[in-house]
Amino acid sequence: MMADHQRIHPVWDPEAASPQKSTAPLVNRENTRSEKGKPVEYPSFRRTIPVVHSKPPKRRCTFCRFLCWTLALFVFLVVALAATLGILYLVFRPKVPKYSVDGLEITRFNLGNDNSLSATFDVNITAKNPNDKIGIYYEGGSWISVWYTGSKLAEGALPKFYQGHRNTTVLVVPMTGETKNATGLIASLQLQRQQSSVIPLDLIVRQPVRVKLGMLKLPKVKLILRCNINVDSLSSQNIIRIKNNNCKKKVRL
Repeated sequence: MMADHQRIHPVWDPEAASPQKSTAPLVNRENTRSEKGKPVEYPSFRRTIPVVHSKPPKRRCTFCRFLCWTLALFVFLVVALAATLGILYLVFRPKVPKYSVDGLEITRFNLGNDNSLSATFDVNITAKNPNDKIGIYYEGGSWISVWYTGSKLAEGALPKFYQGHRNTTVLVVPMTGETKNATGLIASLQLQRQQSSVIPLDLIVRQPVRVKLGMLKLPKVKLILRCNINVDSLSSQNIIRIKNNNCKKKVRL
């Protein structure tokens, strides 16, 4: 009975129970082939480093900056010039000079044997400077001429002088001229005299002037004066009367 009750219990062997570590790969490398027979290539994982490109030079910004500075300088100069002119206007109160042709005397107006016309004029020009603080220098190099329907009859020059504040100056300007082949011109003058009893003449003056503001002399400019004159005749034997004269002026730098 004792023998029957003895049972043999299996003893657990820890070394035998522990699984052996396999050194062989789970999948044979030779068997890692695709169905088409080519080996399977697994993608390699690499870290991508971004490429930093150098920035191009800022030429456009430089040009914009230059353009802005140029415009700002131009605006500043315009504002400064306007302010200066405004101050000068308030201080000096400039007024435009006035000019008129008050007399015309003909000492010679003859047609020669060669059909050339010789003429000598004395023109009285009145110049008025109404300004209290502005003087006018009439420089040399002036030119004055008398015309009839595009034909120049005589020419001359104004004297060089200075006109002070609130001054009126009367100038007597001698003018001479000679016109070749003037038979048609004489006939036109006679017909004009018979039809309208007036003869229209154009008197043109080109005079360099400089304006004086206090002690300051401005740069030289050219005064252009154009006067439309109506006279009753062009004869050295008669007294010439000026029936109408209208003078327009402009200035050129």
